[in-house]
Amino acid sequence: MATVEQDRTVRAQAKFVRSSARKARLVTDLIRGRSVPEARTILAFSTRAVAKDVEKVLHSAVANAESRPDLHWSGDDLYVATAFVDEGRTLKRFRPRARGRVGPIKKRTCHITLELARTPAALAAAAEAAAKPRRQRAPKAAAAPAADEAVAEQVEEQTPETTEETEE
Repeated sequence: MATVEQDRTVRAQAKFVRSSARKARLVTDLIRGRSVPEARTILAFSTRAVAKDVEKVLHSAVANAESRPDLHWSGDDLYVATAFVDEGRTLKRFRPRARGRVGPIKKRTCHITLELARTPAALAAAAEAAAKPRRQRAPKAAAAPAADEAVAEQVEEQTPETTEETEE
């Protein structure tokens, strides 16, 4: 009997996204634990600029799940299991200020990571399909002669009667 692993996840990550981690965390907190269609809707209507980057990562994670041949997962049966944002490298720039001084500019980056897993309903359906016994097919060689004999008998019975009735 086949067993379905319940701890499998699919992951996608975007590194060095030009946004601060603090701003990106506000968006990822909105979609954590949501289904993929619901998360896509939330990101599509979000007014934050980093929502487009998070949406790209979500799209990539769904594509990873659908393209893996060992999983055969559908994008609608997934939910966002984990979503987190880490700080990336900070680009340091300087701007001239008054009286010959400089003012530092910190251009922050972040790493966005999303992990998708199957919903409990999809896991239950997969477990039912795995537990359900498959119907065995009969070999074609054994089934073909029986069908041919039945057709031949019907043709023999119908042919002489119809020819005799038409002659009389």
